[in-house]
Amino acid sequence: MTATASSPLAPALARLIADFEAGRPAALARAVSIVENHRAGFDQLLAHLHPKIGRARRIGVTGPPGAGKSTLTTLLAKHARARGQRVGILAVDPTSPFTGGALLGDRIRMEQVALDPGVFIRSMATRGSLGGLAAAAREAADVLDAFGFDLILMETVGVGQSELDIARTADTTLVVLVPESGDSIQTLKAGLMEIADLYAVNKADRPGADRLRNEIELMLGLRMGSALQNVPAHHGVDLRAIADRDALREAMQPAKAARAAAQRDADTWTPPVLGTIGAKDEGVRELLDALDRHFAYLERSGTLRSRRLTRLRERVVEIVEDKLKRRLWRDAATNAWLDAQLPRLETGGGTPFAVADELLARSGDLMTRGTT
Repeated sequence: MTATASSPLAPALARLIADFEAGRPAALARAVSIVENHRAGFDQLLAHLHPKIGRARRIGVTGPPGAGKSTLTTLLAKHARARGQRVGILAVDPTSPFTGGALLGDRIRMEQVALDPGVFIRSMATRGSLGGLAAAAREAADVLDAFGFDLILMETVGVGQSELDIARTADTTLVVLVPESGDSIQTLKAGLMEIADLYAVNKADRPGADRLRNEIELMLGLRMGSALQNVPAHHGVDLRAIADRDALREAMQPAKAARAAAQRDADTWTPPVLGTIGAKDEGVRELLDALDRHFAYLERSGTLRSRRLTRLRERVVEIVEDKLKRRLWRDAATNAWLDAQLPRLETGGGTPFAVADELLARSGDLMTRGTT
C-alpha cells in the first residue's frame, strides 16, 4: 500500500517526528535530509507535516550569476530577525555536469546570520534540474514551513531566460539585477518580466544603475498601458500648449509615469524597482518593506490563495507523473516487451507512437497498482 499519514510509522521515524514537533533543530536538519534525498519514509513524514504548512511566507530570490543574491538574502534574513521573525533559507547551487558535485558554499557567504539560532540555512544541489531550483526544494520548504518559520527565502542558482521554477514555488518572486546584467533587451526578456513581483537593482552605486531602473520601469509601464497614456498622439501638437503641467512632465518621463500610475492604483500590483547596495546594507530595509506590501496585496486580492492552490495542484501532478514513471520503467515485463518491439520499429513495421499506445494499453494494471 502507498504510505500515508495513517500508515504505521517505523520507530525511528516516529521518534524523529516527536523531536520535530518538540522544535529540536537536529530533528529539522534530519527531516530536511530525508525529504531532500527521498529516503525511506519521506512520504509518510511529509504526510504528517502537511496539516501544518501554509503559515510561512515563501520568497524566491533569483537573477543572473554575480548579482548579489546571497548577499541580499543574508541581509533580508538579518533585518527580518531584527523584527523578531524566524527565517529559513534554502540556497541552491548548481551541480557540475562533469563530476556531479556541487560547492554548496552559501553558508560561508551568509556568515552574518549562520550562527543565529533563529535562522536555518540549507544548501541544496540542483542535481540536474534545469529550472534554477533543486527538485526537492518545494518539499524542503514544506518542512521549514511546518517547523514554524515565518519567512522562507529560496535563493536559486543564477538563472537564464527560461529557468523559472521559482515563480511556481514562491509566494513572492524577487528578481535581482545589476547594471552589468546586459543591455536593456537582454535584461528585459519576457520570462523575467513575467515572473518578477519586485525588482532589486543591486550594486546601485555603479554606473548604469539609474538607466537600468528607468528601462525596467518603462517596460513595466508599457505592459500596464500607463507609461505613454499622457503622450500627445500627433507629431504636430505644441507641447507648450498643454495646460496640465503634471501631465506634460509625465509625458516626457514615461518611466516615472509608470511608477506614478502604479502608486495610484491600489487594486493592481506593478512590480516596484528598488535600488540596493548589498555591500553597504543600503536599501535592504526598504526592500523588506516592499516585500511586506506585496504579501499584503496578495492576501487582500485573493491572489495568495490562488497561487497556493495552483502550487498544490502542480505538486499532485508531479507526484503522479513520478510514480507512474517509476512503476512503468521498473517493471521487467514492460521493458522486455518494449525491447521485443525494437526490430519491428527498425524495419518500419511500426511507429514509436503506435508502440507507445500499445504499451500504455497493456500497462493499465501498473497504473492502478497500490504500491510504488
